[in-house]
Amino acid sequence: MSTALQPRPSSQLALGRFGQKRYMIRRKFFKIFGGAFHIYDEAGTLAFYSKMKAFKLKEDLRVYSDEDMREELLTIKARGIIDLGMTYDVMDATTGQRIGALRRKGLRSILRDSWLVLDTHDNEVGKIEEDSMALALVRRFLTNLIPQSFSGVMGSEQVLAFHQRFNPFIQKIDLDFSMDERGLLDRRLGIAAAVLMCAIEGRQQ
Repeated sequence: MSTALQPRPSSQLALGRFGQKRYMIRRKFFKIFGGAFHIYDEAGTLAFYSKMKAFKLKEDLRVYSDEDMREELLTIKARGIIDLGMTYDVMDATTGQRIGALRRKGLRSILRDSWLVLDTHDNEVGKIEEDSMALALVRRFLTNLIPQSFSGVMGSEQVLAFHQRFNPFIQKIDLDFSMDERGLLDRRLGIAAAVLMCAIEGRQQ
């Protein structure tokens, strides 16, 4: 694995929406076309709104500052037609800068969800994995009522935790970056990863 680190966000981003240590994501289950997510900061204020375009051969998600969708912050696009091992490029929509990419580990994710975090040169710099193989198998073959949890690491250091709360009508996810004290993970890429995992999980249910 490459030891290269993701570029840190600018001081303006770090002090703003992307500078929070914890977020809560809400997704309504019963949405017919596409998918939409509300992301709240620690104070309960809407920090981001994300919407996935329906009927796209290539998955295309956008992250906005609010529901009006006038200010686009992040773009998440699949490189090809949907498959098990897709790579998704993450762009800063305000600058046009490519932040990095997220790659789903194809066949392995059938049994246990696993993602690679890539830098701007497609070097592997981290990974995000479902909590355990045993629980993953129970979710897939016995019941999907057990909430999912993920852990993200860069090198040997944990940089994020992603935990789904049980709710039969509204998907709620706690996203925690507080353990990333050295700022190894570009927070924009972390937000994009959470949105993408919510979208993929929603499609599988």
